[in-house]
Amino acid sequence: MKTFNLCILLSLAVTAYCVPIPQVTEEDERLAESYLKNFFNLTEETGPSSRRGISQVSRKLSDMQRFFGLHITGTLDADTLAMMKKPRCGVPDGNKARFSTFGSNLKWDKNSLTYRIENYTPDMSVSEIDYAIEKALQVWAKVTPLRFTRIYGGTADIMISFGRQAHGDYYPFDGPDGTLAHAFAPAPGIGGDAHFDDDETFTLSSNRGYVLFMVAAHEFGHSLGLSHSDDPGALMYPVYTYRNPDTFVLPRDDVNGIQSLYGPNPDMDPLQPGPEPPTTPDACDSTMVLDAVTTLRGEMLFFKDSFFWRSHPQSNTPQQSLIANFWPNAPSKVHAAYESRQSDRIFLFKGRRVWAFTGYEPVRGYPQKLTSLGLPRGVRKIDAALYDVESGKTLFFVGNYYFSYDEAKKTMDQGFPKRLDETFSGLTGRVTAAFQYRGFTYIYSGPYMFEYDLRTKRLYRVLRNGYFLRCTNF
Repeated sequence: MKTFNLCILLSLAVTAYCVPIPQVTEEDERLAESYLKNFFNLTEETGPSSRRGISQVSRKLSDMQRFFGLHITGTLDADTLAMMKKPRCGVPDGNKARFSTFGSNLKWDKNSLTYRIENYTPDMSVSEIDYAIEKALQVWAKVTPLRFTRIYGGTADIMISFGRQAHGDYYPFDGPDGTLAHAFAPAPGIGGDAHFDDDETFTLSSNRGYVLFMVAAHEFGHSLGLSHSDDPGALMYPVYTYRNPDTFVLPRDDVNGIQSLYGPNPDMDPLQPGPEPPTTPDACDSTMVLDAVTTLRGEMLFFKDSFFWRSHPQSNTPQQSLIANFWPNAPSKVHAAYESRQSDRIFLFKGRRVWAFTGYEPVRGYPQKLTSLGLPRGVRKIDAALYDVESGKTLFFVGNYYFSYDEAKKTMDQGFPKRLDETFSGLTGRVTAAFQYRGFTYIYSGPYMFEYDLRTKRLYRVLRNGYFLRCTNF
C-alpha cells in the first residue's frame, strides 16, 4: 500500500514528528461504501444533495464519525477506515444516542420468553455453547422481569442459529471478521431471532477468537428491543470488545436501556443488589481524577478506568474508547503512561509492571517489572510519568519523590530520587498524572492540573483536569 508522511508540529520548538498515513485505495473505498450502505443507510446520490455540493457519501461519513466520536471530516481518513475494519454486529447503527430502542415501543408484550438453539458451531463443544447462550440471556434477566425457557423443538420466541454467507434471511454474512452476528427486533416470525456467522472462530473465554458469550449477549439486546448505543463502554456499542465473561457486569447504559422497556427485576434483593453497573466516565465531570495522561504521535491521551480519550489537535471533540479496543493486551485502570520519542513507544504502567507498545502494536518481551528500568525493588507502583523533550529524560513520580531516567542510556540518573517540592512548588497532594505539551509541563493532582516551566521551575497556572478535554465548563 502506498503511503505518505504526515508531519505534526509537536511543540513550540522547531520539532516535527512524521508518521506514515495509509493512502486510501480503491478497495478501501469499496469497503467504505459497503459499510455505509449496511450500517448508515447510504443510498444512491440524489439531485438536491448533489446540487448543494454535499455528497451522500460525505454526509454519511460525517454521521458515522459523529456516532463513533471520531474527528468529523466527511472524508475517509485513517481513523474512520480503521473503525470500519473492526469486527462488529451486523445491525445498523442509526442515530447518535446513548442507549436507544428500535422505536414504536418495539418490545415483547410478555415477560416469559422461549429460546431454541437450532444448530451448533464446531468451534466449541455443545455444552460450552449451551452454557454461553444461557449465560448471555441471564445478563438481561438479572436486571428485568424477563425469564427465558429453553425448548428443543418447534418455534421459539428467539431462534438461535449458526450459518455462513447467505443463510436464509436476505442479510448474508461476509466471511471471517467483519460482521460477526445479527439479530432482529421483537416481532412475529423472524423477530427476536439471532444468527451467528459460522465463518468466525467462537470461543468460551479466550481472546484468540470471539467470545460467544459477549457476541450473544449483545445480539440478545437486539432480540429484546435495544438498538445500538454510542457509549463505548456499553454492551450495545456496535464494535466487538473482548471482556472476561467471568467478571462481566452489564454496564449502566444497557441497564437503563432495557429497564426503559421492561422495568427492573422485581425479585432483586435490595439488601444484596449485586455488583454496581459500571458507568462510562464523563470527560466533563469536574470531580474526575484521571489515571494517566500522555502524548502519542501528536495526539493527547487521557486514561480513566477502562477507557481513554484521544484528543486530536484539529478536533474539538475527544474520542472516547475502551483501552482494550486499541491495546487488547494492556491493563485497565493504568497507574501511569508516557511516550518515549527516543524509541517511538508508549509505556503503560500498572502495579509493579510496565507494558510497551509501538503505536498500538505490543512490543515483544513485555510486560516487564519496574526493576527493569532501574527503579528500586521497594517501588510498588508509579503514580505518574512524563517524557521531557528538552533533556530526553523521563520523570517517574512515586509518592513525594521523583526519579529521572535517561532514555538514551536506559539507566536511572544519579542523585535521585528528589523531593517533589524541590522542583514543583505549590503541589499539595499526590501526583496522579503528568505530561508535556508545547513546552509546558502539566502535573495533575486530584481534579487539578498545575502548569509549569520545567527549566525555570515556575508555576504559571492551576487548572481543572478537564482543560485539555475541551470542556466548556472549564
